[in-house]
Amino acid sequence: MKAFRLEELEAERAVNDGAYLRFLHERNMSAGLYALDAGAVDRQQPHAQDEVYFVVSGRGSITVGDETTHVARGSVVYVPAGVAHKFHHISEDLRVLVVFSPPEG
Repeated sequence: MKAFRLEELEAERAVNDGAYLRFLHERNMSAGLYALDAGAVDRQQPHAQDEVYFVVSGRGSITVGDETTHVARGSVVYVPAGVAHKFHHISEDLRVLVVFSPPEG
C-alpha cells in the first residue's frame, strides 16, 4: 500500500518551489498535486493522457475545450487526452489532485 497525507504533499511541493508535485507513478496511472495561487496564470498545455482533477481547496474556473465551469472544493473535472484546458479566474488558492491515465512522463 502507498498512503499519502495532503499536508505532507503540500509541504513537499512548496519546498521544491513548483506548482506541481507528482507523488505517484505506476504502470497504468500517475497522480500529483497541482497548486495555483489566487490570481495565478495556468500555463499548462494539453496532455497526451486522460486526466481527472479533484479540487481539494480553493475557487476558480476551468475551461476544457470550449466549455467553462466554476470549480471549488469537491469539484471533479475530466479532461480527455489532447484537449486544451486551463484554470483561470482563481479567486482562492487552488489545490488540485490530478490523476493521469496512462501515467504522465
